[in-house]
Amino acid sequence: MQLHFSPSMRSITISSSNGFIDLMKIKVAARHISYRTLFHTILILAFLLPFVFILTAVVTLEGVNKCSSFDCLGRRLGPRLLGRVDDSGRLVKDFYKILNQVSTEEIPAGLKLPDSYSQLVTEMKNNQYDAKTFAFMLRAMMEKFEREIRESKFSELMNKHFAASSIPKGIHCLSLRLTDEYSSNAHARKQLPPPELLPLLSDNSYHHFILSSDNILAASVVVASTVQSSLEPEKIVFHVITDKKTYAGMHSWFALNPVSPAIVEVKSVHQFDWLTRENVPVLEAVENQNGIRSYYHGNHIAGANLSDTTPRTFASKLQARSPKYISLLNHLRIYLPELFPNLNKVVFLDDDVVIQRDLSPLWEIDLGGKVNGAVETCRGEDDWVMSKRFRNYFNFSHPLVAKNLDPEECAWAYGMNVFDLSAWRKTNIRETYHSWLKENLRSNLTMWKLGTLPPALIAFKGHVHPIDPSWHMLGLGYQNKTDIEKVKKAAVIHYNGQSKPWLQIGFEHLRPFWTKYVNYSNDFVRNCHILES
Repeated sequence: MQLHFSPSMRSITISSSNGFIDLMKIKVAARHISYRTLFHTILILAFLLPFVFILTAVVTLEGVNKCSSFDCLGRRLGPRLLGRVDDSGRLVKDFYKILNQVSTEEIPAGLKLPDSYSQLVTEMKNNQYDAKTFAFMLRAMMEKFEREIRESKFSELMNKHFAASSIPKGIHCLSLRLTDEYSSNAHARKQLPPPELLPLLSDNSYHHFILSSDNILAASVVVASTVQSSLEPEKIVFHVITDKKTYAGMHSWFALNPVSPAIVEVKSVHQFDWLTRENVPVLEAVENQNGIRSYYHGNHIAGANLSDTTPRTFASKLQARSPKYISLLNHLRIYLPELFPNLNKVVFLDDDVVIQRDLSPLWEIDLGGKVNGAVETCRGEDDWVMSKRFRNYFNFSHPLVAKNLDPEECAWAYGMNVFDLSAWRKTNIRETYHSWLKENLRSNLTMWKLGTLPPALIAFKGHVHPIDPSWHMLGLGYQNKTDIEKVKKAAVIHYNGQSKPWLQIGFEHLRPFWTKYVNYSNDFVRNCHILES
């Protein structure tokens, strides 16, 4: 860096060392500046110029993109301070405008869509698409992926429905082997309970549990978990009811695997004299009517408008079409007062529950003259299980439903119910149940779709006593995100829903609460390859 003074001392030039670049040129007016002022000016410049040189060098070394010096900061803030604002906001607004325009127009015919984001970027670079073409491609790709995801979801729901409705090979094997054992082994045919204990089957000082099931393994878990969780197992009497084809296998299991000191009775529906066609005319019609059987066993896709149906609604409809809902075993609980005329108070259990706590306090609950002690299902936060009211079960566009029912009335749950049979016998619950079931059949199932609970909600109307929700936790067959800590604290956990713990579609983290009561050392269980998961 050099200083050049003109001969007349009227100008000073500051230049680089190579002489080609003039960094600063100062003209000095002879009449208006003194040598003293000039001297001070030169001193100031001599002090500042090294800093200018250093900043220039730093900018050169750092580069424009990664600069952090004051000079770069100035270059970044300068345009804003001078009113030159970044145009990115305006570009975004323009793109929003194009997207809105494209959303109302037809997608061009023959538009070839890329299969991935990277392919989209490549085509954009190669073909130099304008913004509108890009927007069309983006919309078409999104709609395509949405359709594929939707179709995949419906396929998943159908496959899950078929899996839930089928019988696993291991459980089918267990039933066949135990049935064969009943015919060949006298011990498998021994009387249950022994003759000396028969009077206890109608002794109301005992705790009587009723279980209706055609699933031997599931029934064994319910009985085993109840007995093992009880503080007074010697006071437990189990009445296991099954169908004719499962009776031999069910009897064999409990004859060969006693749960002493508890008492177990196994009976088939054909062994109850009261269950005749005269007493159960509606159920006979339900099982034999071709239209009803077609609804539950036929093509579940035919006639369904999937374009106007959400996956969740479709899942609910599939659940409502489970074949179990036309099984006599599923309707059996409505006839308990007649089937057990000598009992006063019972606890009815579904076969997809597990007992984790002593249930003897249930017999101490004062139902206040009501018939059914049940957990209400309208007090929770989740939509699937604990936010259910009558509107979730009934078609309120039907005039008979709209006239007689309140859509906001709280629903309650089957699965674990305390029934006061003495109070029940004083009511017309069974007649009401039959009456509404007939009306729904005449209406071609347009009043409700979901199985046995809707007519029971009507029949027990005014006869339900709410019990504490901790007695009965529902939804383990619906919800993958069930709170494990709440599961551990519940007295009864209920795998209601499609994901039963004995199925492969069951939730892995919830299955151990059920499998802990399966006797995997049993020869029949091992030979049928029912392995602990």
